[in-house]
Amino acid sequence: MIAKVDRYIQEHELIAPGERVAVAVSGGADSVALLRVLLELRERLGVVLFVAHFNHMIRGAEADSDEQFVRNLAQEFDLEFYSSSGDAPAYAREHRMSLETAARELRHAWLAELAGERKLDKIATAHTQDDQAETVLMRLLRGAGTRGLAGISPWHRQKALIRPLLTVTRQEVEAYLQGLKQPWREDSTNRDLRHARNRVRHELLPVLQRDYNPSVRQTLAELAEVAREEEEYWQEELTGLMARLVRCGKPSRSGRSNRQQTTLALDLTALQSLPLATQRRLLRAVGDQFGVAWEFKHIQELLLFAKRTRVAKELELPGGLVARSSLRELQISCREEVPGAASYSYCLEVPGQVVVTELGTTIRAEVLILNGDEKVPRYNSGLLNRSLLAPELTIRNWHAGDRFFPAHTRSPKKVKELLQPGRLGREVSPAERKTWPVIESSGEIVWMRGFPAPQAFAVQSGEAVLIEEVGLA
Repeated sequence: MIAKVDRYIQEHELIAPGERVAVAVSGGADSVALLRVLLELRERLGVVLFVAHFNHMIRGAEADSDEQFVRNLAQEFDLEFYSSSGDAPAYAREHRMSLETAARELRHAWLAELAGERKLDKIATAHTQDDQAETVLMRLLRGAGTRGLAGISPWHRQKALIRPLLTVTRQEVEAYLQGLKQPWREDSTNRDLRHARNRVRHELLPVLQRDYNPSVRQTLAELAEVAREEEEYWQEELTGLMARLVRCGKPSRSGRSNRQQTTLALDLTALQSLPLATQRRLLRAVGDQFGVAWEFKHIQELLLFAKRTRVAKELELPGGLVARSSLRELQISCREEVPGAASYSYCLEVPGQVVVTELGTTIRAEVLILNGDEKVPRYNSGLLNRSLLAPELTIRNWHAGDRFFPAHTRSPKKVKELLQPGRLGREVSPAERKTWPVIESSGEIVWMRGFPAPQAFAVQSGEAVLIEEVGLA
């Protein structure tokens, strides 16, 4: 294992002689193994090592014991020890994000601060081949392109993060530590199947390995490597294409640019002369310029919009963007915000409830048990099959380009169309329309106020989730 890590560090030039490297150690097997391996390689690499530990304040006394374990480990090998803590649950609530995302943001912010204060050159984290496989599989299931399939990079230059264990399996890690008689700490939350990653780790991947491909973890890791190299190639290609084909500003009648910073324009003839794969990449790069990650369906819709000669004047896109097409150009710009209408996003655990201040209501997810003989017409707008839902849903206002497939309709409908007065049976103000709530599960809208749940998520028996707005907050 030591030779494998050494080879990976050299191949990717992760560490240079003389650098000061902090090892992020949680106390788990992976991070403890990373520390022990780098201690073995320290003299050959010519580096100075430190130990860094962040307490996310999620597991109470158990987390405090982890911190003490890591502190003792640093003392055992006479290494400088740095630690800090942050209330990840409170941060998640305040910023309306998942607990995992909150913990990562707090940890990375502290590591960046630590690197600046202590003049560290690199921060080493203990992501393994198993972590890579889980990440790629989760993104594949959610519909990622090659950018998402690139998974975890060996390094993150902006954050000075390196991942020397990406070719090492978790099984190799544990065998290595057992050979050293080196103990480690077990995080009890890693067995909580309410989290999607844990279900992939403990349920899905073992089935794939047993019944389909014994080397599935390595296969997924290799897919990430190929996708990452593809992305590096396309980044270079797109730099030149963007410079030649995309310009800022909406043209005036004379053809001169107004140079509006909120508009990007593409020459339609040049765009349509490119191979389809390049067209898709170029449009995705335009979305990136606005800080919006368009999905495949949005790119396809935009390509169709650009090709048609008789179409609607505008095409609404996610992220508050709008497309307009003329004879010569495809223009992407920011739509003006509706005054007083705030965007929002909240995490909703199942079961659980969330106060949505922008709506003045509380939205609740209640778990019910159906025996198959019950009639449940009163739940027709919010009763969903629990087995098909993620354990944590997202409540948010709808975005341009969103689609919903309510029961008793023949195909998915644009949310924009569903919010027309003819569908709702009443007029709504621009502010109310913009803040209209939807609920996502793994990126798919499964609930929308005022409409029946999708047939694909219907339930007749077993565990069901009832979504309700339960009054003023």
